[in-house]
This record gives sequence, C-alpha cells and structure tokens, in this order.
Amino acid sequence: MGRSVNWIQELNQTKLLQDALTVFLDQYGFSGLEQALTLYSNMQSEYICKTKTTISKIVYDKLSAEGYKVLLTREPGGIDISEQIRNIILDKKNITMEARTEALLYAAARRQHLIEKVKPALDDDYIVICDRFVDSSLVYQGVARKIGIDEVYQINLFAIGDIMPDLTIFFDIPYEVGLARIEKNARVVDRLDLESKEFHKKVYEGYMIICDKYSDRITKIDANRTIEEVTDQVIAVIKSEL
Repeated sequence: MGRSVNWIQELNQTKLLQDALTVFLDQYGFSGLEQALTLYSNMQSEYICKTKTTISKIVYDKLSAEGYKVLLTREPGGIDISEQIRNIILDKKNITMEARTEALLYAAARRQHLIEKVKPALDDDYIVICDRFVDSSLVYQGVARKIGIDEVYQINLFAIGDIMPDLTIFFDIPYEVGLARIEKNARVVDRLDLESKEFHKKVYEGYMIICDKYSDRITKIDANRTIEEVTDQVIAVIKSEL
C-alpha cells in the first residue's frame, strides 16, 4: 500500500496559505490505509512567495527523480466532481453558506477525491502529495466556524474512514503576514479570503491547537526562511518516514 503526505497550507489568506499537501507514502504498508503523511504549509514570508505550490512541486520532482512513484494532487478538487464542489465552496457569491453546509461540502469533495484518485494510487504503492486534507476542516470549520474539532472530525470519518496522514508538516509563520500578502499581491481572492482578520486569527490558533493535539504526526517547520532552506527540511522530514 502507499503512504500519504498531506501538505496543508493552513490559513486561507494567501496563495501560500490556501493549499495543503497530502502525501500517501508506500512503505508504511497501510492495512486499510490507516496511515498517511500530512504536510501543513502555513508559509507566508515575503521571500517564500510561491511557498506551498513551489515547494510541493520541488518535493514531487525530487522524490520522482529518486525513483519513487509520486502523485501530486489537491483538496478540495483534484478530480472533476471535487473541483465542481470546490467552485461552490469558494464562490464569492455564496456568502450565505452555513458553517455545517461548508463542512459537509468539504467532506463530500474529500470523499470523492479519496476514492477516485488517492486510494487507487495508494493501492498501487504511490507516494501521494495532496494539497490539504482533513486537518484543514478541523481548523477552518471546527475552530474558526466554531462547529467543534471533534464534531468536524466525526463528519469526516464518514468520508475518509481510516485513511489518515502519517505525518503533517506545518509551515509556521504569523497569520498577519499572510493577510498583508493578500493586500499586496494582485491575485484573485475567494470567499474564504474575504473573511475577517479575526477569522484568520482563529484559523492560525486552530492550527496551533491541532499541532499540539496531534503532535505524534504533525511537525512544525519555520517557514520564514528561503524556499531552499524550507524545502531541504521538508525533504529531510519526509525521508525520515520512508
């Protein structure tokens, strides 16, 4: 079976913070795919302007060059049905979306993506690098939307079963930096980007909570460094699990 590395970019404030990477690594021998590797990326520094996207691609290229079978994908999305759900979730017109509706849509997109793309790759002994996974929901809907971490986890258990990350790498940097980047960069913002500063603060605090709650599978990385420095540390952490 494959392994999963979930590289999630925590805060939904910047291009850096919107994404996550989940990698399912093959040497773990998932029986029921109960192990997965999650990398959280909360990278928002000025220098690391392309952060998650850049680093996930570098990690993908390096592992592939070393002979590993690797799949790079994202959440919500990664396949047609899940991409359609993503568009609904992030559409700026959907400002009346209720918190539990949002949580259920994320879980639905996650389920389809998992069954259609991730699990087949795991079964074929791939390392799956996925931009975001369940922990994003625990933080955004569980903490920031005030549904509750355990409640959101239960919603997602129905979607993911026993497929959970082996490792989460959290790219840590103050949330204010991400907000500043949104104001500075001329990129398209989505519905979650438009949330209040207090919401994004709660998201960051939520990641601190789950970093402590799931310290057995979450590793923090200081993202306020160069892309090369952060990438080297990410590669080292992943290889320590291979």
